[in-house]
Amino acid sequence: MFKYTLVVMLAALFGNGTAIAQENRGTAEQRAACAPDAFRLCLSYIPDATNVEACLRQRKSDLSDACRAVFDRAAEAASVRTIGSPRYRGARDEE
Repeated sequence: MFKYTLVVMLAALFGNGTAIAQENRGTAEQRAACAPDAFRLCLSYIPDATNVEACLRQRKSDLSDACRAVFDRAAEAASVRTIGSPRYRGARDEE
């Protein structure tokens, strides 16, 4: 019974590849790195992927090294996208 429940929860958490790609939920490797942490730290939020992600972000200090690295890389990538975007205005843009 436990194995069946675990399989159902994994399927609900990760859905099919197309839905996850559309929701920008990371690569299969990123999801695999964070799945154990999601079950360990944020089980009550499964299957709501948005709330699981928010929970993992709030519990960043409790994440495994692999999952923390996923969030660190995502933050770095978002920072680069923001600075490089036409909407970003730095101090020199004001001059």
